[in-house]
Amino acid sequence: MKKWQFWLGLVISLVFVYWAVRGLEWDSFWVAVKTADYWWIIPGVAVYLVGLWARAWRWHYLLRPIKPISTSKMFPIVCIGYMGNNIYPFRAGEVLRAVILKRKEGVSVSASLATVIVERVFDGVVMLAFVFLNLPELARINSDSGFVGDIQSLAVWGSAAFLGALGIFLLAAMFPQVTARVGLCFINRLTPKRLHEKIIGVMEKFLDGLASLRSPVNVLMVFVTTIVIWLLETGKYWLVMHAFDFSVSFFALMLMNGIVNLATTLPSAPGYIGTFDTPGIAVLQAYGVDKAAATGYTLVLHVALWLAPTILGAYFMMREGIHWNESLREEIKESN
Repeated sequence: MKKWQFWLGLVISLVFVYWAVRGLEWDSFWVAVKTADYWWIIPGVAVYLVGLWARAWRWHYLLRPIKPISTSKMFPIVCIGYMGNNIYPFRAGEVLRAVILKRKEGVSVSASLATVIVERVFDGVVMLAFVFLNLPELARINSDSGFVGDIQSLAVWGSAAFLGALGIFLLAAMFPQVTARVGLCFINRLTPKRLHEKIIGVMEKFLDGLASLRSPVNVLMVFVTTIVIWLLETGKYWLVMHAFDFSVSFFALMLMNGIVNLATTLPSAPGYIGTFDTPGIAVLQAYGVDKAAATGYTLVLHVALWLAPTILGAYFMMREGIHWNESLREEIKESN
């Protein structure tokens, strides 16, 4: 709480929450929440857990050139990481799962983080594809929903950023020696000499983490798996929607999923408070859903998405005998 990043995230979350509740009819909101059929959350969570298993498989696939680890061993670590993302700011769970993987399997944190970053780049590309599939609807969002900003322009710039990052990673993976020489040049010129050995070691391990991208077949496999992951997550959106008294198309929820998850890349309070909710409500309003129903649905969806991996991650953390102590905190701090 002493770090400025925490307070920045909190302020951003509060601003988004203000936008979300501004003009909300609270009586209608409570009616929507109280009359919801919460049985629909059970199949929704089940589909989401299948998506988590798919994420574990994808991570196992990306790590195969470094060390073959079964998906069943990766799944608890993925859940612990998502728990960390939900309760700590700035996606600290990504570093947490890399540190735990090092403890359990001996894979270097730098190599693990390289694969995690690759995951996030592929996630971004697929989420933006979800957005572009529904470009005609973006005009409605800009004009009718009250959502701040030009979503279409943000999608274009976001696509440039994610595709650019993907291109850089692919080139680095295909030409590791050239990349190492370029990196070494920057290290020698821009960093203190006493740190050169450590930084070069981190760079080499990071490049090892990109090894899976050297094969076009592997790249295609990761891309297809990422599509499946996000379709499963959209499936949870669709199932939870049936608990409420409104209906939009699966494609509308794909658009909501894409925009919401792009918005959660912004700094925020732990659990993506506000940055998840406000864009989601805005998308639903663009499709003509009443704000009270849209707010109730988005809140319930957010809680369900938060609770499932958090409870599961906490269970696996206890089962694996991993304790949030000074030793673990120091490992995470050193990895940042």
